[in-house]
Amino acid sequence: MIFLLEDDGTIRNFVEYALNGAGLETRGFERPSEFWRAAERETPRLILLDIMLPEEDGLEILKKLRARRETRKTPVIMLTARGTEYDKVLGLDNGADDYIAKPFGIMELMSRVRALLRRTEEGVPEDVVLGDLRLSPAGHRVTVEGEDVALTNKEFELLRLLLTKPGSVFPREKIVSEVWGADFDGESRTLDVHIRTLRAKLGRCGDMIRTVRGVGYKAEV
Repeated sequence: MIFLLEDDGTIRNFVEYALNGAGLETRGFERPSEFWRAAERETPRLILLDIMLPEEDGLEILKKLRARRETRKTPVIMLTARGTEYDKVLGLDNGADDYIAKPFGIMELMSRVRALLRRTEEGVPEDVVLGDLRLSPAGHRVTVEGEDVALTNKEFELLRLLLTKPGSVFPREKIVSEVWGADFDGESRTLDVHIRTLRAKLGRCGDMIRTVRGVGYKAEV
């Protein structure tokens, strides 16, 4: 079951009707209180979440979802009229998996929903080890010399991408598309800021993240 939390009745009914018609069982909620009652009874496969809501802000709801054991790994797509770079980064760094700004096309939404479900339900890959650095997708955990390193969701996804092919160079456009979403139109410095912060958090293992000037980044010992 997909949960849709959207207070605009026209949008909520349209999205719910379209997704159900496409075989993606969806249930819409107008208010956070209704959503939370349903979430206590059933853990959704995916959540479509607006930001501007009555009773409770969508970003606060996102933080609570990531703090709950039942929904910590549930994929979340933000649906919102806010479209600035700051709002996108804020939502993604607080644990959202994707971000679609209104107005959006229903075919694009269905494509993004299916892609995210495939990515999250295909199974969790094994741990990746590079030198003293270990990334554990199953536990959403990163350690350096056995010590846990606290990363934001986007920092974790960025590191996981680079570690999928150690030694291979990932172009900047590829990284942004994979980590922030294909429609992310923020400034390129967003990636550079995340790389810089990630290196700092990884300590001496941060040197494994190499800059390839004019191309992108790679991870290697």
